[in-house]
Amino acid sequence: MSRRLFVALLPPRAVLDELDAVVALLRDEEPALRWTPTEAWHVTLAFLGAVEQPAVDELAGRLARVALAHGPFRLAIAGAGRFGEQVLWAGVTGNAEPLRRLADSVRAAARLCGVEVETRPYRGHITLARGAAGVDLRPQVERLRVFAGPPWTATHLHLVESRLGAGPGRTALHETYARWPLRQQR
Repeated sequence: MSRRLFVALLPPRAVLDELDAVVALLRDEEPALRWTPTEAWHVTLAFLGAVEQPAVDELAGRLARVALAHGPFRLAIAGAGRFGEQVLWAGVTGNAEPLRRLADSVRAAARLCGVEVETRPYRGHITLARGAAGVDLRPQVERLRVFAGPPWTATHLHLVESRLGAGPGRTALHETYARWPLRQQR
C-alpha cells in the first residue's frame, strides 16, 4: 500500500484567518480559479508523491531526527506570486535560512529512503489557487503583493497524507500522518 505524502509546516489558524480575509475577496472576484481550501493551506518543505509503507516507516524515523536537529524559527506570510500561468501563491518570509536548511534536510531524508524529490531551489510558499490555461493571475498577484500577515513561530514538522478528491467539493483532503516538535540538538 502506498500513501501520497508531503512534509510541511502548518501556520497557526489565526495567521491563516488573516490571509483568508483577503483571499475571500479574490475568490468572489475570480470564481474561475480552483481555490485551495483554507484548511489545506500549508508551507510544503518537500512533496513526496506515492510512498510505499516500508519507506514511510523509515522516512518517519528519519524525519524525527531531522526535527531534533532544527530549532523553532519565525516566519510570516507576505506578498504573492505565481508559478507559470497556473499557480497563485502567497509568499513566506522571515528567517529564510532556517527554512531552507530544514527543507534541504527533509529532502535529504527522503532521498535516503529512496523517495524522489524535486531538485530545483526551494521557495517557501502557500498555494492559494490553480487556474486553467488562459486565466490571467497577474491581477490577483498584484492585489496580494501588499499583504503582510503577522509573524509566527514554526514549531513542528508534519508528515501529511493527501487523499485526492476526498475533501470538500472533491478537493484533496490533507491529514497529518505524523508530527514532531522542532528543537535544537545540543
